[in-house]
Amino acid sequence: MKRDFTKFLDITKKECEYLLGRAALLKNLRSSGKQYRPLAGKSLAMIFEKASTRTRISFEVGIQELGGQAIFLSPNETQIGRGEPIKDTARVLERYVDAIMIRTYSQGLVEELASWAHVPVINGLSDLYHPCQILADLFTVKEYLGGLKDVKIAFIGDGNNVANSWLEASILMGFDFSLATPAGYGPDAVLLARAEKQKGFRYTHDPVEAVKGCDVVYTDVWVSMGQEKEKKARSRAFAKYKIDDTLLRRANRGAIVMHCLPAYRGQEITDDVFERFSDIIFTQAENRLHVQKALLEWLILNEKGKMKNAKNG
Repeated sequence: MKRDFTKFLDITKKECEYLLGRAALLKNLRSSGKQYRPLAGKSLAMIFEKASTRTRISFEVGIQELGGQAIFLSPNETQIGRGEPIKDTARVLERYVDAIMIRTYSQGLVEELASWAHVPVINGLSDLYHPCQILADLFTVKEYLGGLKDVKIAFIGDGNNVANSWLEASILMGFDFSLATPAGYGPDAVLLARAEKQKGFRYTHDPVEAVKGCDVVYTDVWVSMGQEKEKKARSRAFAKYKIDDTLLRRANRGAIVMHCLPAYRGQEITDDVFERFSDIIFTQAENRLHVQKALLEWLILNEKGKMKNAKNG
């Protein structure tokens, strides 16, 4: 049976742990210079309705390093841009490729694509979720802090797709998670209600309260793609949510700062703080490659026998 990754809660805790472990192995293989090509002859269709740097490059390089190929599809160059129903696109692509990644606006579109395609569908980003980013972030936290157990993570800023996927990850994995947003800029209400039933979760409008006792301070842009007209209003609403030294003094000693990029220095984070933690931030970006390689391998080689043979790398 085919699997999809349209949101973080599409996978189980055990599967998440497997993917993180697999990503570590694949990262080590890459560092050693060894070639590993379990997806030779496989193809990934990549549908982009939103601009991309990290998502496009990490998926394209990732499947190439695994021996497969990526096909970039933009609305302007396909029939999607002329109004072809996504269910028709799904049924065409499944006859050509072994998996589909889509980066788009509507989560409903991602789910419709997954419901019609008989090959795995991966959400490269939607307005509601960004699961691949959080998979890479969890991997990064494990690398720098040694694991997720007893780690407290605080997200400061907009209750956007990244915040929603962090909520899902905290529900799935059970780590302590704090979220601070301005009033009126909260996360998905259904997810928030579910998270509030979790031990170790807190939601506040006070960033100082959110970072108290935390080991990871995480932020994202205040103005996401498609929200450019709200820039002035958002800048006013988020003024006290900037990650600076004053705020960081409220976190645990040795706390790390993470940002999913692109970053706007002087808005959600000061230039000084960004540069101090830049190695971690750019490792986050690099780790998109490794977790997505693990994800592609797992989804495409989902049959038990194939995965058994692939585990040895």
